[in-house]
Amino acid sequence: MIITPITAELIRGAAELEETGRGVRPHRLPAWAREQGDDPQLSMVEAETSGVRLEFRTRASVIELEALPTRRGMIGMPQRPKGVYDLVVDGRLAGQATVDDATFISIDMTTGARTVTEAAPGTIRFGDLGDTLKDVVIWLPHLESTELVELRTDEPVLPAPAGDRPVWLHHGSSISHGSNAANPTGVWPAIAAAAAGHDLINLGLGGSAMVDPFTARTIRDTPADLISVKLGINVVNADAMRMRAFRPAVHGFLDTVRDGHPDTPLLVVSPILCPIHEDTPGPGAIDVEALRAGELKYTATGQGQLTLRMIRAELARIVAQRAEHDHHLYYLDGLDLYGEPDAARHPLPDRLHPDTATHRLIGERFTERAPATGWRPA
Repeated sequence: MIITPITAELIRGAAELEETGRGVRPHRLPAWAREQGDDPQLSMVEAETSGVRLEFRTRASVIELEALPTRRGMIGMPQRPKGVYDLVVDGRLAGQATVDDATFISIDMTTGARTVTEAAPGTIRFGDLGDTLKDVVIWLPHLESTELVELRTDEPVLPAPAGDRPVWLHHGSSISHGSNAANPTGVWPAIAAAAAGHDLINLGLGGSAMVDPFTARTIRDTPADLISVKLGINVVNADAMRMRAFRPAVHGFLDTVRDGHPDTPLLVVSPILCPIHEDTPGPGAIDVEALRAGELKYTATGQGQLTLRMIRAELARIVAQRAEHDHHLYYLDGLDLYGEPDAARHPLPDRLHPDTATHRLIGERFTERAPATGWRPA
């Protein structure tokens, strides 16, 4: 087997690679942004590899990837399924695998305390791939961080050739990150990117789409042909802002993005339907009664002020105001992606996050409805 160093030439969808001494760990935010965030939730989710993948060209019939995932779970709740590695060959899903062992973070939701249990790397193997020249993509698990140790093949590997796919950078919450989706190519931005032929950078950050300045600067500094930002749900979840702070924060966020991308098509997407927060403010919380029954469900406490209806109205107003001078700025109502009629057919399992089928629904609708706003590659 031939060992190929895992370098930035082989990685797509990551801001940088951290050298670990054993391998590399992809990060979706650069180190300076992580330092400014300095939040346990943000630190955990930005390292989870939603949208991150290895891309290369090879004649190999056998591919092995040695990796050490880090998984997380809540004390007292069933563990999540193990993260899936999706193998895509010449544009088609050709295999799936998991690493058995993982470093595990146990979270006590009542105190916030975290306990870490270390593990050793494991290996996934894809065989019988044929000896023809092929373009290979290995999508890393979307809800786990992944330390990449070694790539082994029975034929040499070359970095994927530069293509002409438009680079689409998307920022959003855990819904964009992929919560409750079964596999990394089943996350709605990945579905939409595949359908439209876009090269995805997914900055979906579970619980951490807080209109943060460092995220805006990261977007500003990242080359992209298309940009979309899906804002609002985490602000309500956390009762992080009142309207007086939210309004200028959104303006400042968009101003910063425009500093680096003055003419790049920029789409502002409001939250999809979330019945617990439509008219009831946050912060959101674990439903204690459901937890006692062994189910993870969320509820709204009603102690804040902002609701999703208020957020949508304000985002639409801000975009309309700015679009008078910014002719590459567009708005998409999240209810066009998932609204009240959909909630009856595809209820949110935990009252907050869509399941795999609903991710596909949202991804397909985004593919159709986002360009209808005028948002498309220049």
